[in-house]
Amino acid sequence: KPKTKRAKRFLEKREPKLNENTKNAMLIRGGNANLTVTEVLKDIYAVKKPFAILYKKKNITRPFEDQTSLEFFSKKSDCSLFLFGSHNKKRPNNLIIGRMFDYHVLDMIELGVEKFVSLKDVKNSKCPEGTKPMLIFAGDMFDVNEEYRRLKSLLIDFFRGPTVPNIRLAGLEYVLHFTAVDGKIYMRSYKVLLKKSGCKIPRIELEEMGPSLDLVMRRTHLASDDLYKLSLKQPKALKPKKKKNISHDVFGTTYGRIHMQKQDLSKLQTRKMKGLKKRPAEKLAEDDGAEDGGATPKKSKSA
Repeated sequence: KPKTKRAKRFLEKREPKLNENTKNAMLIRGGNANLTVTEVLKDIYAVKKPFAILYKKKNITRPFEDQTSLEFFSKKSDCSLFLFGSHNKKRPNNLIIGRMFDYHVLDMIELGVEKFVSLKDVKNSKCPEGTKPMLIFAGDMFDVNEEYRRLKSLLIDFFRGPTVPNIRLAGLEYVLHFTAVDGKIYMRSYKVLLKKSGCKIPRIELEEMGPSLDLVMRRTHLASDDLYKLSLKQPKALKPKKKKNISHDVFGTTYGRIHMQKQDLSKLQTRKMKGLKKRPAEKLAEDDGAEDGGATPKKSKSA
């Protein structure tokens, strides 16, 4: 139990919620990281701010062999995403991207940086800090191969940013494009320029902003199907309740079924008009017919 109000607030912030907080990422520099890896971590940190923590000191660890230090840092900083950078002769310019579940490593994918263009190398205007990016994935490998499919899910988790209730057109100004082709992953970032088009819809142009990376996949550490399914489980309170007699078609049109009692047409209220009003003679004839058993007398033909 917390002894101070500060400790109580800290525990309340960490406790499970129906709508979880925005996922934070920790960017860790390995014990033998070179200049390229360090610059990559700094640029990814600039893209992820304010939902990221950059550890500037070197951390001698090997995530594929021992994950205890990553789990310790995750619990300490309350981060469920991580990016670890290292460099050695066997695996030069190495990045390990991964995510946690219950402060334990869930997925981990190792990527090698073959080409890198930093933010400062591209002399263009940049997006403001905390801009939520639009993510585009191109290539059949992201849908066919299981490892690439997990990588796509991991990249979406890493770069998606906060969940927003409304979208503003001027806020759609940052695009991250991932292309998988010939065994490589190309990451490109663009700034969206809204220009005059002479009509209501603006003309859109993309201007390369940086950073840009050419990556190649190396080792992978993927969670088992049961653990992955458990990590995707949602609480019952968040699941939408089924509404009776309401259905949707392919185009999103809503159809509702209404249950009504059998209608008595004899009691149907129609519009009253003088032309449809019964005359006194017709009313008397109807009353006489009802008294005689329902048989109305025939009118005699006039000579």
